[in-house]
Amino acid sequence: MASNSEEFDFDRHAEEIGVNADVLDLDAARASRTRPAPGPDDIAGTHFDVPLDDEPTPGGGAVAVPVLAGGRRQVIPSALASWANIRSTVRHAAGLAGHIVAFHAVRTPWYLAQAGFWASVGLFRLAGRQLRWWWLTEQHGLRQAAAAGNEPDVWLKLQKEGKRTRLWRFCVLAAEAMGIAIGGPVAYALAPGWAVGLAVAGAVGYLAHVGRPADRPILSTAVVAGRFRRINPDIVLRAYYSAGLGHPDRAGQKVDFGSTMARDNSNTGSQVSVDLPYGKTFDDALKARGSIASGLDVSINQVFITKDKSSHRRHTLFVADRDPLAIPAGRTPLLDCKPRDIWAPAPFGLDERGRKVDLLLMWISVLVGAQPRKGKTFSARLLALYAALDPWVKLVLVDGKNSPDWDKFRLVAHRTVFGVHPNARDTDPITHLLEALREVKKHIEAVNEVLSTLPPSLCPEGKLTRELARSPKYPDLRVWLLIMEEFQVYYETDDQNVNKEIASLLSYIIGVGPSAGVVILSSSQKPSGVGAGDVQRLFNRYRDNHAARFALKTGNRIVSEAVLGGDAYAEGFDASSLPTGKEYLGVGYLYGLTDDTPTVRTFLADHGDAEKILTAARKHREAAGTLSGAAAGETIVRDVRDVLADTRSVFAAGEAGLHWPTIAARLAEQIPEHYADTTAESISAQLRALGLQSVDIKAGGTVLKGARLAGIVTAIQSRDAA
Repeated sequence: MASNSEEFDFDRHAEEIGVNADVLDLDAARASRTRPAPGPDDIAGTHFDVPLDDEPTPGGGAVAVPVLAGGRRQVIPSALASWANIRSTVRHAAGLAGHIVAFHAVRTPWYLAQAGFWASVGLFRLAGRQLRWWWLTEQHGLRQAAAAGNEPDVWLKLQKEGKRTRLWRFCVLAAEAMGIAIGGPVAYALAPGWAVGLAVAGAVGYLAHVGRPADRPILSTAVVAGRFRRINPDIVLRAYYSAGLGHPDRAGQKVDFGSTMARDNSNTGSQVSVDLPYGKTFDDALKARGSIASGLDVSINQVFITKDKSSHRRHTLFVADRDPLAIPAGRTPLLDCKPRDIWAPAPFGLDERGRKVDLLLMWISVLVGAQPRKGKTFSARLLALYAALDPWVKLVLVDGKNSPDWDKFRLVAHRTVFGVHPNARDTDPITHLLEALREVKKHIEAVNEVLSTLPPSLCPEGKLTRELARSPKYPDLRVWLLIMEEFQVYYETDDQNVNKEIASLLSYIIGVGPSAGVVILSSSQKPSGVGAGDVQRLFNRYRDNHAARFALKTGNRIVSEAVLGGDAYAEGFDASSLPTGKEYLGVGYLYGLTDDTPTVRTFLADHGDAEKILTAARKHREAAGTLSGAAAGETIVRDVRDVLADTRSVFAAGEAGLHWPTIAARLAEQIPEHYADTTAESISAQLRALGLQSVDIKAGGTVLKGARLAGIVTAIQSRDAA
């Protein structure tokens, strides 16, 4: 160590090198850290400060205090600015207090056990402290120093002073002991019970405090303040410059801020308005989201960029404290089982900032797409459950995968179709699907016909209204919901003619249906590469005409584009980039409803929840008298044609046999509603499947394959006999 004469002069050295050596208050500096103004020697005018918070900020304190115009702070805090806010604040405070009380109440026995143990330790520890106080142990070092320094006068003085002090302290301790020994029993006998209880509790609490180790608190913490990265302007600038969205040293290429950085209203993250350099756009920032997240040193799931309507180079950057997509949105609000209104928005989930996402089903069609087991069916079913709770909505359910997920909808659905091939729940699904789609088409035509006859006073703008849809005077003007689960399977049946009719009907329904009050809810895990020729063209038309798209995790970018559309990828939305993991089930992009594309965490309604909701929905329909079709136990007339009898009817007198093209043409002419698209190959296949042989027929001087009348009669007799 240097001697006093050689002591280093820090102040003089600081002056020599031109450094301000004033003491810096680190806490104050951290609290008031802002972006410094460019100095004369600071070319870039920026610095990059990136440390984590040393300590968690209780409650997630604001980075900056929100202010009004002119830099004025709000007179009344936003939490108390209105009755709605006051109620919300009181509700939040009451909920927090209730949680704390319940948390500690459950742990009270453990707290008492710990208090008793540490109080016994504290009793001995307090006694030891008092003995050390009585014996004046702190003077021992001074006497030793006097003896070592050969200072007998000092030692004798300290010794005499010690004796007097110990005598006085002994008297104090003796009085204390006598007071406890005599006063304790007297107070116990005379004082009321509550006072004795308070005294014992206070004594035990104090002794437990004395006895427990400093790092072993008896009471646990009911609410833990989370740690989060403090986002300051320098970190944001570093992120944007490293992402190539500007340059600090080039004129006109600096990134600027359009607002003060602050905590967002949900207190789950920090936000700031960012102005990009001229020529850079919102799309550039959206594409660079991953690079921005890297520059901020956070997960990409924590970075969200929202368009600003005032300028295409301005946007709002929101950085969440933690990954919001891994936080479940919770159970669906529909579990209250109250009647709903299809004309009001349906609760769908929460966005990345915890805001409720609603979806108005009227006038639109919704496409849900994803990989298997990513929440596709649950998401679509959530919207269908909302419609089911409106007793005035008629449901038509088509489940292409024939799964248990939609089984309970038979409680309320007007029509149901399950699977592609005959099964335990549906003996002829393809036929039933065609009949259901034809009924929907007829309903659309009937609605448009009725609306065209109504005066403007009842039907403004020629559109269906809520009053008309619920009026007993117009029972045909109900809102319908067509649910098409895994709709792609119906474009790939074994019969190409059936595929064409299904494709044609669905194309018509999605094109005209929404304006007539028919809501289409479709889901698919294979939204592209289906069918061939006209079927493929009609499939793409049906898929692309959905107004709203919800894409959960997809396998690749191509599938994401098929669900969301090609424009979505150009705007930076790729469902294949969504995170993978059980905690991210039900997370997807909701595209096409607004200018923003929120990342939604859907509410949860499992099988038990769905059954509960649908049971209540059936009761609402029974009370309103709107239960219909299969759910009401009505026998739906199946328009099933007897193809043998129909073929027999096209034979003229004296004709023993006909070529297949002739039979197809006559069926199409005489029974066009069922055989308009029939070809020679399809009618041949249907009749041969019923046991009729295809034979050579000579007619009009030409020999072609066809059917004999005698063979048809024999086939009919054999079938009837069986």
